[in-house]
Amino acid sequence: MTEELERKKYLQIGEAAERAQRTQRTLRYYEEKGLLSPPERMEGGFRLYSPEDMERVERIKQLQELLGFSLAEIKEMLETEDVRLQIRAEWRHDADGAAKAAMTGRARDITLQQIGMIDQKMTKMADLRKELSERLQRYNERLLKWTAETEQATHGSTPSR
Repeated sequence: MTEELERKKYLQIGEAAERAQRTQRTLRYYEEKGLLSPPERMEGGFRLYSPEDMERVERIKQLQELLGFSLAEIKEMLETEDVRLQIRAEWRHDADGAAKAAMTGRARDITLQQIGMIDQKMTKMADLRKELSERLQRYNERLLKWTAETEQATHGSTPSR
């Protein structure tokens, strides 16, 4: 594949930001914080984002929007994902069982770490939901009480026919 054809797969920062529904500043910030690797650059210094970079930005968005992860949590999650990808790249089908077991065990441990992070977030969300549900229950009880008192006062002061 020629360099020109290869370059067409890349997006300049403005296009990348628009596709990702993020600002250019946000993409630069992700790079600054280590969430994105420094992108390739054109001769003029313009950033070029690969399809893999765009997949990573989508993953960041998913972790932020779906799970409410902080950037530090996202970085940790992405680092574990990078280790998993490294294991996958190093995988050899002709390796002996012990080597395959070691790599699989490492990948399993990383996956357990990721699940643990998600479980922590879900526990915090469940605790918050419980707190809000209890608050809602108190409001419902007060609303019923005050509505009943208001109806009683209104009906009690109205002369009966």
